[in-house]
Amino acid sequence: MSITATELKNWELFTQSLLKEQPVPQENEAERIKRKAELEHNFEQWVKYYFSKYATAEPAPFHKNDSKVLLNNKRIYIVRPWSREMAKDARTMFEFLYMALTGKIHVVLFFSHNQEQAKNLIKPWKISLEFNQRIIADYGNQRTVNWTDDQFTAKCGCTFYAFGSGQAPRGTRDEEIRPDAIVFSDIDTDEEVRNPERVKKKWEWIEQAVLPTVSVSGNVRIVFLGNIIGKDTCITRAMKYADHYQVVNIRNKNGVSSWSKNTEEQIDWLLSKMSYASSQKEYFNNPIQEGSVFKDLRWDKVPPLSQFKFLVAYGDPAPSNRENKKNSHKAAFLLGIKDGVLYVITGWLERATNAKFVQWFWDMHTYVNNKTHIYTFIENNTLQDPFYEQVYIPLFEEASRTNGKAIHPSPDTRKKPDKFTRIEGSLEPMHRMGKLVLNIAEQKNPNMQRLAEQFEAVEPTLSANVDGVDAIEGGYWILNNKLVVLKQSDIVIKQRTRTGNKHY
Repeated sequence: MSITATELKNWELFTQSLLKEQPVPQENEAERIKRKAELEHNFEQWVKYYFSKYATAEPAPFHKNDSKVLLNNKRIYIVRPWSREMAKDARTMFEFLYMALTGKIHVVLFFSHNQEQAKNLIKPWKISLEFNQRIIADYGNQRTVNWTDDQFTAKCGCTFYAFGSGQAPRGTRDEEIRPDAIVFSDIDTDEEVRNPERVKKKWEWIEQAVLPTVSVSGNVRIVFLGNIIGKDTCITRAMKYADHYQVVNIRNKNGVSSWSKNTEEQIDWLLSKMSYASSQKEYFNNPIQEGSVFKDLRWDKVPPLSQFKFLVAYGDPAPSNRENKKNSHKAAFLLGIKDGVLYVITGWLERATNAKFVQWFWDMHTYVNNKTHIYTFIENNTLQDPFYEQVYIPLFEEASRTNGKAIHPSPDTRKKPDKFTRIEGSLEPMHRMGKLVLNIAEQKNPNMQRLAEQFEAVEPTLSANVDGVDAIEGGYWILNNKLVVLKQSDIVIKQRTRTGNKHY
């Protein structure tokens, strides 16, 4: 994965801020020594003091926990599969400069997917040592004669090397001291993870050329940084060997921001500007490979709504106690069957409040405008109870009063089999025969686009959440059952008519 223009700009702003004078306390030598010693015994306070211009947000619990693990273990192998915007590189810089300046590490090897990237990522380390006024005041000017972009030795006695993947670091040492710290940052690339042989080759280089540079009996701290961008990557392979790792997404298991720096509104805005697959890969460590079940979805015109015998408005509320709620969307779609074709007419698929989800059903009724009858259903299985009765029934009653029209959805209490089995068994044949149609008039609707992306992500493992597709399957099941009942009623009526007619 390459560093983005935004990330480069952020680093440039950071390095520029270090060029500016940082206020140094007015204190005597005894006070300075005491303050410095107290800071060195409290890493979080050390970061706030020496990097006050950059560490402006309070670190999250996962930041603090990972730092404790790294700093308190002299021999440790850590992997940080953290989402973008989780300060992987910044946090690691604080830790390694702290260890370098306090004499805990002496030779650092820094790797990225190419050397230019490695030099860009380690540049803030170098500039911090050279220009950070508070570091200079307490530890002295760190610049020495050996001071280049790919190799620099600080006055504290620590040497830093920047390498690209494939470069041979064999024999790298500072006199008798072998490397005792290794950092891999964004070692994977999107192109490489699509080719298993390239991933295998790079991993062999890591295991055979990089890791053996450390001393077998000495101290060593190894850290891998990067979100999971593929099923088989150097990050996922490193996780198998790690002494410690924690997957951190932009939102935690409770569906809220993992770090207070990123607000819910900011996250929602950014995710709304990219595809579902991209957001899952970059912010949820969930790389979605294009599924093989639904390819080349059919977008076409929908017949006039008055020509449908009836429509079904089906909703899946994605309840708060769902296991994967951090990625879940509430879904509500308007469906109809005509001449054996399943039409997805319109709908909503997004992270929304319960009240907004309920309002979608009135929006669907407004869309139909009495052109045909609508049956309204809402999923209500064991995951929703008692959430359905305690939350949604009161909300529907309140919305009925507010909208001046009563809508009381019927609960879909069907005991559903495995999700993929249901989706593949009922919707795939319709799609394959060209009988699953998305309304082309709604093609620019972001909710319909999101639904199409979820269809394209369907695969047997269902690594992606497909709440929209699941709702379509639920609505399709209701439609079929209603049509069977209507057909049986028509047969009964015809039989009664024939019985009373002497000509039959």
